[in-house]
Amino acid sequence: MKAICGESSPGQATIAPVADCLFCKIVAGDIPAERVAESDTTIAFRDINPQAPTHVLVIPKDHHPDLAALASSDAGLLAEVALQAHRVAQAEGLGDGGYRVVFNTGPEAGQTVFHVHAHVLGGRRMAWPPG
Repeated sequence: MKAICGESSPGQATIAPVADCLFCKIVAGDIPAERVAESDTTIAFRDINPQAPTHVLVIPKDHHPDLAALASSDAGLLAEVALQAHRVAQAEGLGDGGYRVVFNTGPEAGQTVFHVHAHVLGGRRMAWPPG
């Protein structure tokens, strides 16, 4: 059974959203977000502090604190997040010029919301190395 932040449906366990998790509150609809895509397991929405002309976050609906936790517990969901990131980039017109997908994992990497999320960035030239 899959646990979804604040949702339930037949065959799924219900868990309470993590009380202080901003993204669990977005999943539950308690905090508005400019959604650009949604699947049964993911939501994509515009970042409120964009770092590129296109900056969309893709999150799983179920709560995993970071990429390491998601990768070790649900490889299929991780693949769905990656696929949704690609679909968002295509829908935003980034396919030809390229785009970057970033997962910050841990405070030293710049993670500030501890609900795993992929940043889809594009619409400008990206520098290397990042940071």
